[in-house]
Amino acid sequence: MTTATTSASATGRGTLAGTGTLVRLMLRRDRVKLPAWILGISVFWLYYTRLVPQAYPTPEDLESIVSMMTAGSGSIWTGPTYFLENMTYETFIPGAYGGYQFLIIALMSILLVIRHTRVEEQTGRAELVRASVVGRHAPLTAALITALFANVIVAVLVALMMIADPVFGTAGSLLFAAGCLVTGLAFAGLASVFVQITEYSRTATSLAAGAGLGGAFMIRAFGDLGGDHGTTLSWFSPLAWPQQAAPFVLDRWWPLALSLGFAAVTAALGYVLSSRRDVGAGLVAARAGRARATRWLGTPIGLAWRLERKAILWWAIGMGLLGMGMGAFSNAAVPGEMPEALEQVLGGTENILAGYLSYMGVFIATIVAVYAVLAVQGVRAEETVGRGEPVLATAVSRWSWLGSNLVVGAIGVAITMAAAGAGVGLGAAAAMGDNSLVWEVTLAHLNHVPAVLVVLGFAGLLFGLVPKATSAAWALVGYGFLVGTFGGLMSLPDAAIKASPFEHAARMPIESFELAPVAAVGAVALALAVAGLVGFRRRGINVT
Repeated sequence: MTTATTSASATGRGTLAGTGTLVRLMLRRDRVKLPAWILGISVFWLYYTRLVPQAYPTPEDLESIVSMMTAGSGSIWTGPTYFLENMTYETFIPGAYGGYQFLIIALMSILLVIRHTRVEEQTGRAELVRASVVGRHAPLTAALITALFANVIVAVLVALMMIADPVFGTAGSLLFAAGCLVTGLAFAGLASVFVQITEYSRTATSLAAGAGLGGAFMIRAFGDLGGDHGTTLSWFSPLAWPQQAAPFVLDRWWPLALSLGFAAVTAALGYVLSSRRDVGAGLVAARAGRARATRWLGTPIGLAWRLERKAILWWAIGMGLLGMGMGAFSNAAVPGEMPEALEQVLGGTENILAGYLSYMGVFIATIVAVYAVLAVQGVRAEETVGRGEPVLATAVSRWSWLGSNLVVGAIGVAITMAAAGAGVGLGAAAAMGDNSLVWEVTLAHLNHVPAVLVVLGFAGLLFGLVPKATSAAWALVGYGFLVGTFGGLMSLPDAAIKASPFEHAARMPIESFELAPVAAVGAVALALAVAGLVGFRRRGINVT
């Protein structure tokens, strides 16, 4: 595994030999996936820049939505409220919705770097590539260059869309687009560190998306809750820096230098750590297993659980902590502290707390749906790396193998939702002094499990029928997040709202439990999974 590095150095090309070729290879392999991400992010931003002025055509309408998103705990979601100092469409749209754009861009960059580094090593392809004249740092460098390319394209499209819109000025548009660019670079650099830690792509993704992106969001949220323009805590989050640039209000570029510095430092750390491990290995070595396997490990469901249990554990812990943080904000959602417009949206003065907790159920469900997609992508990785075929060569049927993985994924969804619900309930109980909220909020979150299972079933359907398109399940997650977070505020048509699987269950605890919608959504999830099983039984193995 060190021969490639030695041969590359011997030719005088150094540790970056072959970088250009690898960049072209990565762009070739991502010729569908990367444009889909870029186009999706661009359309997401175009949607809001065009729809907000149409949905709220008068200053009074705009004032009502601003009050809803900034009062009480609103700064958790909007970030620093600089736009209140000069409230126009130009200041409001980037200030209130820009944070969500940064989140999506960060996720794209994380998944891109992991896909072209850790996944390649896990499948063994990286070692084959390194056997030629390829430097030790060429794969990571190529992945970062690819991430740079993707983020530059996103930034250019965002800038062009905003400049073409008479609502926005050129200077602020360029600043916001630059914020998109440096956010992607910051989290690409962070991902380059996490991929060095573990030898498994699923664990790396969970750490980067959970501890990295989730932690950055929590730090930013807690910090911005303490003041209209954030607090010192906010400045410790990479998500806060582009928002602190305050485009169209302060138009300051220097906070973006923090993002560039963070990207440079984390990327450099990634290079240093990669030099301290072998290809395919992680800094944290996998522990040796027992000499003899337990009986349950010889079953398809036992094997699936063994492969997925750590991911479920980390997701449950991460979502539980996130839930506790969100629940602790409940004391900001009490009667008298929110404007009348927001009180009506959440069900009236007497239901503000219940309305906030019910929204948290939908919000958490869309995040857990990310786990559902990753679980199915893990099955896809088992197939493409060649570990699935030896299992299917035994008496294990295709139905048993894929079905067991889907069942374990469903168990993971239920455990994670329960942990998140318990976390929100504990945080709310501590903030409000009402211990009954723990059980009540946990049940409210479990009420959304069938909706997340629809995402799991849809990903399973794609895996069974069109395995190369498994990643398209991200579109359903994004649409659910879009509708659940902004659907009511943007006055979307009822048909568009109902197209999201997260909009059918009763909004507990503000509403009573209803069995019919839960059963219907659960039936859809089951039908999708069964269709995926049928498709998998009829297609070839290792279809790439």
